[in-house]
Amino acid sequence: MTSRMRACLRLGAAAAVLYLVLIQPNHPAAMTWWALLVFPLELPVILFGLLVIDTARLRLTVRIVITAALSVIALLKTADYAMFTALTRGFNPVADLPLIEAGLRLLVGAIGPLLATGALLMALAAVAFVISAIWWATGVWAKTSAPMPVARASAGVAALSGALAVAEIGQAMGRWSVPGSIPGAAFTARVGIERVDMVVRTIDELRSFNALARQDPYVDADGLFAAIDRDVLIVFVESYGRTSLDTPFFAEMHRATLARSSERLADLGLSMRSGILSAPTRGGQSWLSHATFANGLWISDQTRYGAALASGRATLFHLAERAGFRTAAVMPQITLEWPEADFMGFETVLAADDLDYRGLPFNWVTMPDQYTLSAMDRLLRAETGDDTRPLFAQVALSSSHAPWVPVPELIDWDTVGNGRIFDVMATQGDPPDVVWRDRDRVRAQYRLAIDYALQTVFDYAARHAAEPPLMIVVGDHQAAGFVALDERPDVPVHVIGPEHLVSLVAEWGFAPGLVPGDQIPAIPMDQMRNMILDTFSRDKERDTAG
Repeated sequence: MTSRMRACLRLGAAAAVLYLVLIQPNHPAAMTWWALLVFPLELPVILFGLLVIDTARLRLTVRIVITAALSVIALLKTADYAMFTALTRGFNPVADLPLIEAGLRLLVGAIGPLLATGALLMALAAVAFVISAIWWATGVWAKTSAPMPVARASAGVAALSGALAVAEIGQAMGRWSVPGSIPGAAFTARVGIERVDMVVRTIDELRSFNALARQDPYVDADGLFAAIDRDVLIVFVESYGRTSLDTPFFAEMHRATLARSSERLADLGLSMRSGILSAPTRGGQSWLSHATFANGLWISDQTRYGAALASGRATLFHLAERAGFRTAAVMPQITLEWPEADFMGFETVLAADDLDYRGLPFNWVTMPDQYTLSAMDRLLRAETGDDTRPLFAQVALSSSHAPWVPVPELIDWDTVGNGRIFDVMATQGDPPDVVWRDRDRVRAQYRLAIDYALQTVFDYAARHAAEPPLMIVVGDHQAAGFVALDERPDVPVHVIGPEHLVSLVAEWGFAPGLVPGDQIPAIPMDQMRNMILDTFSRDKERDTAG
């Protein structure tokens, strides 16, 4: 092979490296062989641009810029792909960086620390390989000398491709319309520009959010929660979404559980009404829904979450404490320090260790929902000495959290004890790394986990029917789209308790029973705080005693 042929092969290989980086998809739907047919307009800009640079210092500078830009965008595309798979949305560089730690902890829980460490090392090695490959590829073209006519032609091709790329990006971002465009032809550059635009918009939005968070008509209101004469439990059911009502694979089982439980609770004298809420997140980040519900602000990302905490906004729990309730958070999945709790209005926080579960974990899930509710009764709802204030608590159940393996079974409440009775269940069935090879099995496990959570919550309500608390049971978010088979952000909400309190929520448009009507519109979750305050802050004399 001649030196000329070797040089041509090196140029071809370098161009192929850059081509593959440029066409890297950022969404699962784009992961097809058709992606190979898209010609990236950035490629001739890079290759021919490098070819015509005639000074060593400028070549080095341009190579550094190109390598850094393409490496960062490749990471952004990978992050997009992961976020679209898990949360059905793209990656926000400002708001989503804190999710990396949460994702690592979930990975450790799903496949174990050894495999998770191996996966992390492989990911770091892949990043280093991509950066090295881009640096090598740009070096091959930058060090190639071209005759003057070729250099001039290359400059013209680079300029034309750049102009077309700018036109494509402008059209894709809605800035202008270009006839005869080629969708996706300047995809990589568009991803980079969109992220810069996203960062700027997020920062601007954050300023507006901070101003809004400090405006609260209830700060100086009197008579809040005056209509409520008992404990209030706001129970979040993990990953419980509208798909349980509408998708046949899930609805057949879950609707039957809802109907059966509704009839049972009604026979015990309880009243129920149900509706639909739109959650601020899908596929994960339960805390965003918790904060949205409590703050009455639309908290759809980590940036807004932090802003809400820093704003001094009074949550439902701050206002309940002021109205004479004991406030608490029951959080079985909190295993590390949780400094945010200091800003949420909780007098008491029962994290995983505080609940004193002695049984085996269910993979990433620390304890079954039945144990969580049983421990709450023992630690919070039992006689508390001289403190006779009613309880106002947030309870975040977790048995229906991914990986949904294994799924507990409901047992006699009197046998729950310290949780060791669940050990046999915690070791049954295939581990997550086996189940998650088959998406149909994942969906089947999800269906069982949600059904267990619903059975447990409604059985708890039945157990306390003689002296019922006011329970607001709400899904925190829909599961990831590939699991739920439903991309909507909607979640069911159920209000359960005595008739004289539950009847008040009829004005919300909720349907009687535990099955929301098919035509009930979804209410944004951030409206729930004010709806609860408005409805239950009436004078007791106006309400019918129950």
